[in-house]
Amino acid sequence: MRDLHAKHGKDVQFFVVYITEAHALDGRAPMNRPGSPLVQEPMTWVERNKVATRCVAAMEIEHLPTLIDDMDDRVGQAYQGHPDRLYLVGKDGKIAFAGDRGPFGFRPQDLSSAIIKELAKQAP
Repeated sequence: MRDLHAKHGKDVQFFVVYITEAHALDGRAPMNRPGSPLVQEPMTWVERNKVATRCVAAMEIEHLPTLIDDMDDRVGQAYQGHPDRLYLVGKDGKIAFAGDRGPFGFRPQDLSSAIIKELAKQAP
């Protein structure tokens, strides 16, 4: 994500949308990756915000604005974002690219290609 932002950040707004925690210690698929914070599944939005802040810092993407899904997980469900997913929304507000579900479908290079294609549509 850092590389994508460095390449396209002047032309595209980037946002991280933090949804339900994919690897909470008390969740379905706990995972202890080196450098990843060990977290419990948040029970309140304030807790989710704190966990999101820790995770974003661990991924070193604090420079990207982070939006936090509500506890009803409405955004995560609507965009089928669990555990992670990449989207590109065009200037017209329509989905221009929807990557496959992560981790195997998390392919930043595909998003980069979609960004280039979308920007070419807008070129004079």
